[in-house]
Parts: sequence; C-alpha cells; structure tokens
Amino acid sequence: MSNYVSNHRLSKSNKSFVNQLSTVAIPNSVQEALADPRWKATMNEEMKSLQKNETWELVECPPGKKPVGCHWIYTVKYKADGSIEQFKTRLVAKGYTQTYGIDYIETFAPVAKINTVRVLLSLVANLD
Repeated sequence: MSNYVSNHRLSKSNKSFVNQLSTVAIPNSVQEALADPRWKATMNEEMKSLQKNETWELVECPPGKKPVGCHWIYTVKYKADGSIEQFKTRLVAKGYTQTYGIDYIETFAPVAKINTVRVLLSLVANLD
C-alpha cells in the first residue's frame, strides 16, 4: 500500500491510525479466527447474545428442504487516536441463497418518511 499512498501530509495521530490498520489481521476463515483468543472471545459473546435474545429455535428441517446457511463477519473498531476499541464479529444468514416463492413468500420492511415523523412530533408537541 505504501507504493500507492503517501502519508507524509497526515497528522501524527492520523499516521498512528493508518499504521495501526495494517497491524491487525482480519481472519479469512473460522479456523483462523478460532486460533486467535481475541476473535474467539467475540465469537462466544455473539453466540451468547443470540441465545439470550432467542434469535432462533432448533426445529426439524422439512423433508426435501435445505436450511439457510450462515457465515461470520469480522471487523475491528478503532478509536479516534488509532487504538483498537474492540474486535467485532457477527453471525449472518446467507439470505441470498433463498428463492422467492420457494423459501419465502413476502418481505416486510417498514420505513417511516421523515415528513411523517415531523408531523407526529408536531402533533405531540401541540396537543400535549
């Protein structure tokens, strides 16, 4: 990367931040993540959180159907000074493997327009 980008114009804290980015390796596989205790701990925290929130329940898969798979996403969160704030992992479903009409029938994603929110807030303020 140093062949393409010069950091001589960056402030001292920004240089520190950029240098810190290159020192932490983000795992490419679960095996790599499990070899590092920091990533393993965050994966355990994520699993505990999913179980605590009752995100799913174990059921038998209907005959002829395959369950939707999942994979881990690994990220590192940094503070403004470039030091590591936390290692973060998420277990996400491979929703792109589903087929409309076979695996699911409809999707529902409620979205509020900002004008609607403004009207509601105005009504609350004026009718209070």
